[in-house]
Amino acid sequence: MNRFNRRDTLALGVGALAATTLGTGANAAIPTANVEAPKLDIEKGASLRVLRPTKFVDPDETIFNANTQSFTKATGVQVKVDYSAWEDLRPQTAVTANTGAGPDVVLGWTDDPHLYSDKLVELTDVAEYLGKKYGGWYPLAERYGKKFGTNNWIAIPFGGSGGPSVYRISWVKEAGFDKFPTNLDDFLKLCRKLKEIGHPAGYTFGHATGDGNAFCHWLVWAHGGYMIDENQKVMINSKQTVEALKYGKALFETFIPGTQSWLDPSNNKALIAGEIAATQNGVSLYYSIKNSSDPKIAAMAPDLDHARMPVGPVGSATEVALAINSMIFKHTKYPNAAKAYLVYMMEVEQYDKWLTGTYGYWAQPLKAYEQSDVWKSDPKIVAYKDTMRDSLWYAFKGPISEASAAVVADYVMVDMAASVATGAATPEEAAAEAERRAKRYYKTG
Repeated sequence: MNRFNRRDTLALGVGALAATTLGTGANAAIPTANVEAPKLDIEKGASLRVLRPTKFVDPDETIFNANTQSFTKATGVQVKVDYSAWEDLRPQTAVTANTGAGPDVVLGWTDDPHLYSDKLVELTDVAEYLGKKYGGWYPLAERYGKKFGTNNWIAIPFGGSGGPSVYRISWVKEAGFDKFPTNLDDFLKLCRKLKEIGHPAGYTFGHATGDGNAFCHWLVWAHGGYMIDENQKVMINSKQTVEALKYGKALFETFIPGTQSWLDPSNNKALIAGEIAATQNGVSLYYSIKNSSDPKIAAMAPDLDHARMPVGPVGSATEVALAINSMIFKHTKYPNAAKAYLVYMMEVEQYDKWLTGTYGYWAQPLKAYEQSDVWKSDPKIVAYKDTMRDSLWYAFKGPISEASAAVVADYVMVDMAASVATGAATPEEAAAEAERRAKRYYKTG
């Protein structure tokens, strides 16, 4: 699978060479380079409105707000941060883009800046500075940040939430498995056995921004299917996709009822309630359980662990990263203040507090933060460390573009998988319908 080309790899290596100077104090583990920051003359009387997704772990908002207040203290720029429910963030971003009013800065979802690239402030100076100082951006972050076909940055990725499986160790063992399966055949066997012993799995087929997209994209990619190719030709209607959908239906039949309508909080609630033995989720689920004030819930933590999703016929991992990707809209009156805010929030003094305090929930897009102490704090979260290094992008194998972002926003992949799982369509019918829907957005498909 052509994940990243040689140029991507070389670019990462050059960035890594720049990281030669160690940080200090609490951030001493983070390697940084001595790089001159971009000159940003903050506008007189500047103030900012910021929109971002709501928390899934409490420290996310607490530390983000504290870092924002620190920025205000340092610069005098007043900043109001609004938090949006995950499913509401995308339509709210669209309203901002289409009306030319509202937040100055939006920390939107992975592909969303590419829907509005002509309405965004270019961020190349900011991105190049951060990349040089912090060991380089992962190639995946470059894909998310740069406008397709250019070296111009239109967004600054803040981090990615990974999608390993989180599971009950004791129930997996009760089902006859010493460890979580690494291949599709054994994964299906495990799920069938878990249902048999009364502890079913539950993976999301619903319109969940994070979990539904993560599971359904993994499912199709694991079998060698993909939405588009490198030339932006729609390729979803394939024998590989059909096989993936057949496998998805077999899995669905073992799951707890209702996963076709789950939103992002649904699987969290089901696992905490003891209704499911395994699901796919960010580190927030483990964090919430481990730090719960309810002793019964907290007692579940030692029985939890994480594992990468099983590998299919393609022979390599096919997980996706849900990124929060920041953008500045051209309607802002204070573009320099907005840029300065993004830089400030990504600097080690602020960013490592956020990364560590959230238990690596939004895993780093900059290579230097691999050295953060958070990844040494608990062996059970190591599965999330390389989220932005190893994951695929939603438009795999093609470029991230306005069309690819629209396909994700329209849940084309998710609806295809769900329609087969629930028996509403045959695999062949669902693949053909997904092709039809995708071609509405792709002009070359």
